[in-house]
Formats: sequence, C-alpha cells, structure tokens
Amino acid sequence: MSLQPVSPISTRPQGVLFDAYGTLFDVHSVARLGETLFPGKGQAISLMWRDKQIEYTRLVTTSNDGAHYQPFSVLTRKALTYTLKRLVCDATIDAKTFDARMGGAVEQLMLQYDHLSAYPECHAVLQQLQALGVPTGILSNGDLGMLMAAVNAAKLAPLLDHVISVDEVHKFKTHPLAYGLGEKKLGVSASKIVFVSSNPWDALGAQWFGYRTYWVNRNQLPFEELGTQPERTGRDLSDVLSFF
Repeated sequence: MSLQPVSPISTRPQGVLFDAYGTLFDVHSVARLGETLFPGKGQAISLMWRDKQIEYTRLVTTSNDGAHYQPFSVLTRKALTYTLKRLVCDATIDAKTFDARMGGAVEQLMLQYDHLSAYPECHAVLQQLQALGVPTGILSNGDLGMLMAAVNAAKLAPLLDHVISVDEVHKFKTHPLAYGLGEKKLGVSASKIVFVSSNPWDALGAQWFGYRTYWVNRNQLPFEELGTQPERTGRDLSDVLSFF
C-alpha cells in the first residue's frame, strides 16, 4: 500500500476564517419568504437585494475615506427598501406611504436575515476542524448583533472560536483594515490562515491581502479575471479540510 506524502507541519495553516453571508449562510434562502409575500418576485427580490447590499458596502467604504460608513444591518435594510421600490411598488413612492404599505414586509424579511439557512455541510466541516484543533472564526461585513443572531439560529456558536465584524474598523471588505482583523484576532499572519469565501471578489481580496484562500464555487462560475487565482477551489465547504 502506498502512502500519500505528508505536508511539512510548517505548511499546515494555523486557523480558518469563513466569510458568513453566502459562504456559511445561504443569503438567497430569503427568496422563499419573498415569494410568499410577493408571489412571482421572490427570487428577483433576493438577487437584487444582495447586489444592492454589496454595492452599498463598496460605496460607503470608498467614498470620502469612509466618511459615509453605516453598519451592515442599516445598509441591508436600505438595500431592501430600494429593492422593493424597484420591484414591488412605485419607485417614486414617498417614505411615509412606503412605510405604511411595505413596513410589515420589510420587518419580516429583515427578521428572516437573522435566521438564514446554514449550508448542509457546514456543521460537519466545523466539527472536523474543531476535532483537529484548528482555530476557526467568521470574518464578515455583518455587524456583530446581526452575525450572532444568525450564528445562534444555526447553532454554530459552539463550533466557532471567533466571530469578527468589520464594524470594528468601519471599513467593509475588501479594505485591508477589514482583512487585517483576522490576523489581529487569531494572532498569526495572514499567510498562516485559510480564508474561505463563496464570493469571488472576497476570495480575491483576501488572496491579495495575503491569506491562503479557498473559493467555494457552488454554482460553477468563472473566477474574477484580474490575474490572481485562489489557492484552492471546490464545490462546497468540505474541501477546506484538504488543507489539513
């Protein structure tokens, strides 16, 4: 029987950080509630909401050196308001009328964001990393209250050593200060940490910062065309274990 070569212990990562939204938690699981509230529009609402949410994080981070920063939960609500104005009601609707007509739906959808479905392999992967003695954490754009609500709802808290929010530095990913929080919290350099994301722009930003990266390509999409590739790519979270 032939044995596979064992990587030198110096190359073994000393921690794993996961993006939260889209990586551990399925952001498009809100589409089911959206479909119940607005038949025929659930998927479109989910997709536009997510796109606008990310657009807002970039806008407030890159404009006027972050002077317009707002927490992720606030931007998420504003992105949802924009989406419903575009897809459900009159785009020129005034704020008072919008609140009267859509306030209940907004609250239901925002509450659902605190109870996003975790991907099915999530618990098993985190349990195996814990059994291996590998420190784990979340490094996310989400503010801490929002993240902890999702973590607790998915029963992930006992499997995570850190839940890190970029709200601490008022800079969203892909800003270097956001990624730098991972080094600070784990106490080792980025080159000794695996960063896991299903968002290609996030995996790229982390790779540029210096992390070892694993891109979760669930939908078999092309990676960003900017000359840098993630260290490894797989269909779900399970292949992060290949680093160990």
